[in-house]
Amino acid sequence: MAAGARADRRTAVTRLVIATRQSRLALWQAEHIAKRLRELHAGLAVELLPMTTRGDQLLDRRLDEAGGKGLFVKELETAISEGRAELAVHSMKDVPADLPGGFTLAAITEREDPRDGFVSNRCARLADLAAGSVVGTSSLRRAAQVKERHAALEVRLLRGNVETRLAKLDRGEYDGVVLAVAGLTRLGLEARIAERLAVEVSLPAPGQGALGIECLAERVDVRALLAPLADPSSALCVRAERAVSRALGGSCSLPLGAYAQLARGILTVRALVASADGSRVLRASAQGADPEAAGLAAAQALRAQGADEILKALQ
Repeated sequence: MAAGARADRRTAVTRLVIATRQSRLALWQAEHIAKRLRELHAGLAVELLPMTTRGDQLLDRRLDEAGGKGLFVKELETAISEGRAELAVHSMKDVPADLPGGFTLAAITEREDPRDGFVSNRCARLADLAAGSVVGTSSLRRAAQVKERHAALEVRLLRGNVETRLAKLDRGEYDGVVLAVAGLTRLGLEARIAERLAVEVSLPAPGQGALGIECLAERVDVRALLAPLADPSSALCVRAERAVSRALGGSCSLPLGAYAQLARGILTVRALVASADGSRVLRASAQGADPEAAGLAAAQALRAQGADEILKALQ
């Protein structure tokens, strides 16, 4: 498409539809992006298209057993490809390492606190839970790290949206739960957080705390509208973390963590791979200016410690 045609198409965009999951957190995130777009572009109409994804429907199974992270985004991508929506807003930790052909992440926004949070009505710290206490999480990554440090605790599956998980905690089905700090904060539930777990204790998932906006790569006009929402520092860190996941074939079937920090143009990437039961946890780090190279180096350092054995056992 010629530059002039692209410009004409860009100026013709007066309405955008955002495909989103129907959970309260997903709707908050989509409306947050919609509000910012309206503020940035006078006269632009932005609407939401709430949808139920396969991942939202499967509440009694682990995601790794049902198909992985893509279960949360496939229906949204279908809505975009069919022209029912122009973009989708995702929690970056839910986005597979590789996007389908024709799609792109047009913007990664400024990151919220990426840490995991411990929520409990009984204890102020995860370490204070008595032996035999039940901890709920839907994440193999979180479960493995809890089991590594607290072998006497029982870790059980906990699915559902944030409110559902907290309701189960409040009914006494769990003694504590581990959730993303970012989700609790966005829903105004920050006061429920008993302890923000240090990254040394619970290394976050790749992209945790960041929002990503996906659209068709060919939609130069839509990408131009989304460009001001991008946060370059957050994007570099998330790209490095996703490079770790991509190099190791990361999905929900792999307890994998990755967290990058940027200082003076250099990325420091921490990465983790664990066995499902937490009996073996590998950690590595790497530095570099290029996010993909730094992430790959961290993944290679894990492989040098025997990550392939863990990967093979999980297949």
